[in-house]
Amino acid sequence: MRDGGIQPGKLADRFGRVATDLRVSLTDRCNLRCTYCMPEEGLAWLPKEQQLSDDEVSRLVRIAVERLGVTEVRFTGGEPLIRRGLVEIVRAAAALEPRPRLSVTTNGIGLERTAEALRDAGLDRVNVSLDTLDPVRFEALTRRNRHADVLAGLSAAARAGLTPVKINTVLMQDVNDDEAPALLRFALDHGYELRFIEQMPLDAQHQWDRHTMVTAEHILAALAEFDLRPDEVSRGTAPAETWIVPGYKALDGGPARVGVIASVTRPFCGDCDRTRLTADGQIRNCLFATDESDLRALLRSGAPDEAIATSWQNAMLPKRPGHGIDNPAFLQPSRPMSAIGG
Repeated sequence: MRDGGIQPGKLADRFGRVATDLRVSLTDRCNLRCTYCMPEEGLAWLPKEQQLSDDEVSRLVRIAVERLGVTEVRFTGGEPLIRRGLVEIVRAAAALEPRPRLSVTTNGIGLERTAEALRDAGLDRVNVSLDTLDPVRFEALTRRNRHADVLAGLSAAARAGLTPVKINTVLMQDVNDDEAPALLRFALDHGYELRFIEQMPLDAQHQWDRHTMVTAEHILAALAEFDLRPDEVSRGTAPAETWIVPGYKALDGGPARVGVIASVTRPFCGDCDRTRLTADGQIRNCLFATDESDLRALLRSGAPDEAIATSWQNAMLPKRPGHGIDNPAFLQPSRPMSAIGG
């Protein structure tokens, strides 16, 4: 990395990294209560008036794409499928020039109903969270009996052509860490791309424990029976390290792959290209940032696009060189994943 400053038309930080991938949280609400994310009773949700309107979201996405060099937009939550305006937000983003790549990260509930509408609006693909193949275990993990809905959502996404359909899985010690091989076989058999994700310190309860988390090393050891081979294709700025699964083909005819996102034990901060917008209009220059920059106030005060773009650039400049999880002084963000957006 190198020292840098504001670069015209770019979201650069002082280390020379340039953000081209925008993650947009559309809501802090969710229809599951995953044990590693929030308490059973839920959280104090954002009041409606504090959340960005559909038009405000679309305007900020337009500024990011047209003025700041963003080429990829992913809509997240909370659970983005419960945002009533999602289809129209996607449609507005797909109409931009240059057109960004568009994706959604979802728990899959409701995807069976909305997959075709999202495709027709311009969505390119989806990531679906699925931590277990066992309906009973799913209910214990999520506190909801919706396992069949998630599987139906995966199938609907594939039928609609929202491919590659990716599955995000968090393994937890003595909870579901015994399912790694079965989850990979399920993904391979259905043509999905599986990504195992190390559990990160973003839970509302602040109960994350480094000593009990399932690491990338443990995940790969659990998949030893597949004789995985390192992927020779460069990961670029992608968060997942990928491995070839011998004997299996992807839907496009190429080799099947499995990925591991080792945010904690193998951080990729030096290649980070992300900028994050929360549901209430705050810019976060890192998933683990402890401060935010307010764009909502600028929007609602009548600021022109140029001023908003400049404020966004200024928000990215102080981005830290790394998330600092390995530092004993690390402070977990006060807002949980559901509020920040994944």
